[in-house]
Amino acid sequence: MNYSGTGRRKTSIARVKLVPGSGKLIINGLPGESYLQFSPNYIRISCSPLTLLGLNKEYDIYVKAEGGGLTGQANAIKLGLAKALCTINPENRTTLKSEGFLRRDARIKERKKYGLRKARKAQQYSKR
Repeated sequence: MNYSGTGRRKTSIARVKLVPGSGKLIINGLPGESYLQFSPNYIRISCSPLTLLGLNKEYDIYVKAEGGGLTGQANAIKLGLAKALCTINPENRTTLKSEGFLRRDARIKERKKYGLRKARKAQQYSKR
């Protein structure tokens, strides 16, 4: 039985598929640890919904992540994984929602405006 969820963060999109198994994480065909550059922080963020529910070794996680950088992708995986866990058991939803795992982080890069150097940085202004 496959369970799936989609997560987004900044410009990253992660399509997560959960399959009953031994607890391995595969991202874009690579082991999760090597894809996330062996960073314990990114690995912890990605698998935090499973850790919260105590299901670490019960499901294999297959992810197709695209766009953005590692931080955005790790957080997108976290959201997609939380959504997939809600489809497995609707009772998981209350636990995940109270911990904030089902909330999409809406912060994205602000566009650059014409006449300015960056989104808000302007040239130095001299009054006199």
